[in-house]
Amino acid sequence: MAKKQTKTEATPEPGREYTVVARRYRPQQFADLIGQESVAKALINAIQSDRVAHAYLFTGARGVGKTSAARILAKALNCVTGPTPTPCDKCDICLAIAAGQDVDVAEIDGASNRGIEDARAIRNNVATRPQRARYKIYIIDEVHMLTRESFNALLKTLEEPPPHVKFIFATTEVQKIPITILSRCQRFDFGGINTARILDQLKQIVTREGLAADDDALRIVARRAGGSMRDAQSLLEQLLSFGGERLTTDLVHSMLGTAADDRVVALASAILAKDATAGLDLVAKCADEGLQLGELLDQLVGYWRGLMLVSCSESALEDLDVADHHRDMVKQQARGLTLDTILAGLDVLTTTKTRLRSTSHGQVLLEMAVVRLSRLDELVPVAQLAQWLGQGGTAPATRPVAQPPQPADASKKNGTVSLADAYRSGMNGQMSAQSSDPVVTPMDDASLLMVWDKVKLEAGPMLAGQLSRAESPAIIGPKTLVLRFGPGYTREYDYCKDGARSRLVEGLLKKVTGQEWSLRFELDVAAAAVVPTTPVLSNRERERRALETPLLSRIVAGLEGRLLKMDEGFGE
Repeated sequence: MAKKQTKTEATPEPGREYTVVARRYRPQQFADLIGQESVAKALINAIQSDRVAHAYLFTGARGVGKTSAARILAKALNCVTGPTPTPCDKCDICLAIAAGQDVDVAEIDGASNRGIEDARAIRNNVATRPQRARYKIYIIDEVHMLTRESFNALLKTLEEPPPHVKFIFATTEVQKIPITILSRCQRFDFGGINTARILDQLKQIVTREGLAADDDALRIVARRAGGSMRDAQSLLEQLLSFGGERLTTDLVHSMLGTAADDRVVALASAILAKDATAGLDLVAKCADEGLQLGELLDQLVGYWRGLMLVSCSESALEDLDVADHHRDMVKQQARGLTLDTILAGLDVLTTTKTRLRSTSHGQVLLEMAVVRLSRLDELVPVAQLAQWLGQGGTAPATRPVAQPPQPADASKKNGTVSLADAYRSGMNGQMSAQSSDPVVTPMDDASLLMVWDKVKLEAGPMLAGQLSRAESPAIIGPKTLVLRFGPGYTREYDYCKDGARSRLVEGLLKKVTGQEWSLRFELDVAAAAVVPTTPVLSNRERERRALETPLLSRIVAGLEGRLLKMDEGFGE
């Protein structure tokens, strides 16, 4: 984690025991704490202003510099030139603290010294003065592992220790520490380290080791570390030992069992193209090549996260966990999807990841996720379904589909079709429509309504239902169509005006008419201002009215449940 290689942590001489990279490049000064500049600044100011507290608590994820910061603070307080924010790293005290061997700085493992007797030993020893240093310092790592009795035994000592004693606690699970301990400490939260900062440090380490590595290979290592500098350095050392003098992306993927970026992009492209067959073939090929399917799933989660970020803001391109030459593709794919669709896909992937931990059928779960994502379409909120049922009893009509010949059965002798069959017909309508040549219908004032009905049939049930809330469309100029929403339909207006949906409707207009048409959405704000407002209903009244709905009453009665939460606008 250090920005520079210090004299005390230099590369070992011949005949000396080898020291791992994470220890050799450990930070030795506050300025070396990468990604923790705010913590370093606060500690430096405390030392310079002589406001050093008697107890500190460092909390954060693994490998972000908590124990290193504790050692640096101990050196800053006990250095022969101190107290100073820049310890010399040359005196016997600094060298001993850096090696974890100083007699006046006790580093205690909270996991193996967690009992009441260990706490009593600390309480008895704080009375003795340090042997040679200025302060007696106790660094307790993973302090959350101490028992409740141990914490209680330290309460009085921790609140009023002798002036020559300092406590520094480090933990990854601060929520397990009693509030009575937290209130007696100054708490500093160590955040995860940015991937770019980790990448820069890895490049410096590779250069100092006299080796070479591709930038893309180091970027994979930095992303894999998940904000932990120590994890990144440990993984880098393992890869350097495995790969010789040069570290390549192929070597990294081979060692980690991950798929190359091109393979992940190809799988994501097949899914977004709704080609489940190609997606399943790619999953099978990855499994045959021995790739870790859990890692592949993590890569897909990262890819869908990138789609989500770009869909929200295209300025997030720089933060994507993909190679530079794939970012334009991610941007193009995000434009063709709605944010709700991306979030639904991300939910499928994360749920699959959770289920993957407790099953031996990992490939089956991943294949199920691929098929579900390939068939993922516009989702219909429960509030919208209830609105459809309340207004007409059925959802908006879907595109008629010619059914293939099927064996006759009792359910179809009288010409009736089940609700599930009708739903599947609506979902598969686009596929069926693509199998026949489209009929082009020029649009003018006479054929406008007929063309618009065709467009709504092509748009699918969700978008068609929202478009139907508008008034009849009107031609207002050359190849320009306007759709006006009346008062009370602000949400429908915002939904249809969304960039991806408006481009979809314009594409359907071109498909039906054979010509490019631009579509404008307008909201009748003036009329909305004079519409009398309806009284605001209380939550209790809304729940009572909702439970009077036949559909909900049957659900509650059949499941023996109760209504816990109701979205705004439900049933209105």
